[in-house]
Amino acid sequence: MGAFAVDFAIRLVLADSSRRYALSHWYDLALIGLPLLRPLRLLRLLALARILNRSATTSLVGRVGVYVVGAALMAVGLGAVAVLDAEQSQPGANILTIGDALWWAACTVSTVGYGDRYPVAGEGRFVAVVLMVVGIGFVGGVTATLAAWLVAHVEAQRGDAR
Repeated sequence: MGAFAVDFAIRLVLADSSRRYALSHWYDLALIGLPLLRPLRLLRLLALARILNRSATTSLVGRVGVYVVGAALMAVGLGAVAVLDAEQSQPGANILTIGDALWWAACTVSTVGYGDRYPVAGEGRFVAVVLMVVGIGFVGGVTATLAAWLVAHVEAQRGDAR
């Protein structure tokens, strides 16, 4: 509760008009007072996704980039939670905290795979395979996005030179 209250207080101080900000963000006060409603703060991610989509709609390359990065971040988060759930009660497991799980998921999806953390349960290994495929797709998507941007940039320069 303290973190939510501090966050709201900081945003209130930084606002041009504290009164107007408090009135327009009344739901934040409700979230501070009613802990049961705090998961609703995640709905702000939907607004962020809409803003990113609108700002990236000027080109297909921008949209693909936003979607690839968003999918990779979501895969890391969901993969970390899934592998932690599968691994934390297994004998010999080395992914025991959410920090370990996030590190493992980020290494796996980025195709680095240090090997310091690894799943030992069947479900955890299945999550690993899915993250590996997502990681390969992520690298391919980033590469394709950069290539498309470079081709468009070169074509634009050729058009200006003519």
